[in-house]
Amino acid sequence: MKLKLMMSEDQDEPPDSPRKRNHSPASRCDDASSFRRNHFPDATEENWNDWHWQLKNRLTSASQLEKIVRLSDSERLAFQFASTTLPLAITPYYASLIDPLDPDQAIRRAMIPVASELLVAPDEAKDPLAEEGHSPVPGIVHRYPDRVLFLVTDYCSSYCRYCTRSRMVGRRKGASRKGWQQALDYIAAHRDIRDVLISGGDPLTLSDGQLDWLLGKLREIPHVEMIRIGTKVPFVLPQRVTPSLVAVLQKYHPLWMSIHAMHGDELTTESRRACTMLANAGIPLGSQTVLLAGINDSLEVMRTLMHGLLKIRVKPYYLYQCDPTIGSAHFRTSVSKGLELYAGLRGHTTGYAVPTYVIDAPGGGGKIPLLPETVVGRQGTNLLIKNFEGKVYAYPDTVENLGGNQSCSHSEVQPCVSA
Repeated sequence: MKLKLMMSEDQDEPPDSPRKRNHSPASRCDDASSFRRNHFPDATEENWNDWHWQLKNRLTSASQLEKIVRLSDSERLAFQFASTTLPLAITPYYASLIDPLDPDQAIRRAMIPVASELLVAPDEAKDPLAEEGHSPVPGIVHRYPDRVLFLVTDYCSSYCRYCTRSRMVGRRKGASRKGWQQALDYIAAHRDIRDVLISGGDPLTLSDGQLDWLLGKLREIPHVEMIRIGTKVPFVLPQRVTPSLVAVLQKYHPLWMSIHAMHGDELTTESRRACTMLANAGIPLGSQTVLLAGINDSLEVMRTLMHGLLKIRVKPYYLYQCDPTIGSAHFRTSVSKGLELYAGLRGHTTGYAVPTYVIDAPGGGGKIPLLPETVVGRQGTNLLIKNFEGKVYAYPDTVENLGGNQSCSHSEVQPCVSA
């Protein structure tokens, strides 16, 4: 590895515009009201529950963090550089979930930079998914035939240290109707686009008016059948999910939402309330989880998260292998670990709790599903398949179903090879 040189960047700015915790250790910081009194004594409960106040009072420096947590040597070292991979930003709400004493706590590891971020491993890249190479106009990534990714803002309320778009988020580029128009024109001109995923940054940090205008413009395009929103807001800024926001979103069905969920500690009273409001508005909710070393790479933690998501009406959708973005080696697990976790879920719990495990292929190859081997071979005309317990079963398959012409008259097991 080599030392990574960083360009200094200004912190970004917001756009215009009683808790029950799971698996909380004894050293965990106090509940929300105590946290607010201790660290934001001038804030009222009304302030705390106002998403604009949360954005204006984000923690964006080491000096602010030191008033809340005891920084480790590795965390201090990371702050000695002018800038790490991306700006620091944590909402007061999300900061209240951080363990002030344990640098290995999941949310803390995901949000506070450490010295390992300053190292560049082989094959890491600023744009590992080659999004810029698949961008015909600013803001659009067109990798798949019938759908596009529409990046509408570079702003997030809180920045995850393993972000695949760390090259672009938090750089004060802003969000505006003028900036979106070229992307909207591209979507309108390409009739094969039936599905638009709005992402960023985090689209739910836009104002209600901005979202209303943007969703309305997309709905005016006849061939756009569905709209999706990718967000982490319900877990880092649940105060943003208000009746007025829900009223806007409800106008534009079919509308789907993919929520970035990382760990069971995020499933608080506030996040449950936010997800319930969205689900009650008829918005199907799915989760997207990045597999992260030391954060959620144990079966117990992953199963607890998946079960917890189902309880708040969020269907586990994707489990991502961590992208090789610059400075992310300390977050990445082996693929064998991901397959082990998948095997530990499949069959051992309800199918709704099992996300699809994928690698988003470096260089722009798209999502490729990964599965433990379940086809063992053939025995005569039977296909031999292995279940979640490792037991092998024979399925009476025919040569026609496999697309071949030969018959198998022998009884010994043969490897299953497609022609």
